[in-house]
Amino acid sequence: MNKINIIFVIGLLIFFGCSEQNIRSDAYGNFESREVIISAEAQGKVLEFNVEEGQEVGPGELLGYIDTVSLSLTRDQLKSSITAVMSNIDNIEAQIVVQQQQMDNLVIDRDRIEKLMKDGAATQKQLDDVVGAIRVIERQIDMLDTQKKMVMDEAATVRVQIKQVEDNIDKCYIVNPERGTVLTKYVEANEIATPGRSLYKIADLSRLELKVYISGVQLPYVKIGQQVEVLVDKDDKSNRALPGVVSWISQQAEFTPKIVQTKEERVSLVYAMKVVVENDGSLKIGMPGEVNFMEKSE
Repeated sequence: MNKINIIFVIGLLIFFGCSEQNIRSDAYGNFESREVIISAEAQGKVLEFNVEEGQEVGPGELLGYIDTVSLSLTRDQLKSSITAVMSNIDNIEAQIVVQQQQMDNLVIDRDRIEKLMKDGAATQKQLDDVVGAIRVIERQIDMLDTQKKMVMDEAATVRVQIKQVEDNIDKCYIVNPERGTVLTKYVEANEIATPGRSLYKIADLSRLELKVYISGVQLPYVKIGQQVEVLVDKDDKSNRALPGVVSWISQQAEFTPKIVQTKEERVSLVYAMKVVVENDGSLKIGMPGEVNFMEKSE
């Protein structure tokens, strides 16, 4: 009877030992997200900054702005300059009209003198004087055209400067580029911002990536787009299963990170892999997770 009990106990131990071995997950890792750091594009005092950690922000949402007074004054000055430049163009065009009218009158005189010369009622000197005057007017008109082109080029340069200042003014407005949750806030209102200074960090927490490591033995049975089972802690003794999709597999092997357990304890080289999981709000960055492959080779 005692021998039977001993055999029974040994059988249970073997059974539970095998069961524990079978329920071990294929890979282990931690959840992470694609984090984006939003930086300032302009320099000046941050007059308003409506951002708090944990706040959800959408694309195109205005979160604050940097002082634009200096830039606005520069823009107004440039607009006044271009008004003056345009008035110079109007003045030159008026002079061209006058010169053109004078030349038209001289052309009429030239034609009249040529007819009179045929009748012997005019001299060659009279004709030469009129022709010379026409050439002078033509040169004056050419000079005015050159001045007009130079002034128009100046006006175009000022317009470009205005667009540059307006672009810098637009960069003073802190507009969120994409949907996400604010993870870290780096500045406060009334602080000085400089181009490139980090303002806040966001991440889309609706989908997290579980980064795990697999051995070379497991690699042939995993492919991008494959459906897998992701396990997270439900309580002290049980796990909760979530669907996941393999989104990335490293092309190079690396040494096993110390914080990651693998299925084969003595494997030294592993491949990193990421699994995308839809977040129902319970998953957090840095939370541990496990992966079971749903398609395995026998």
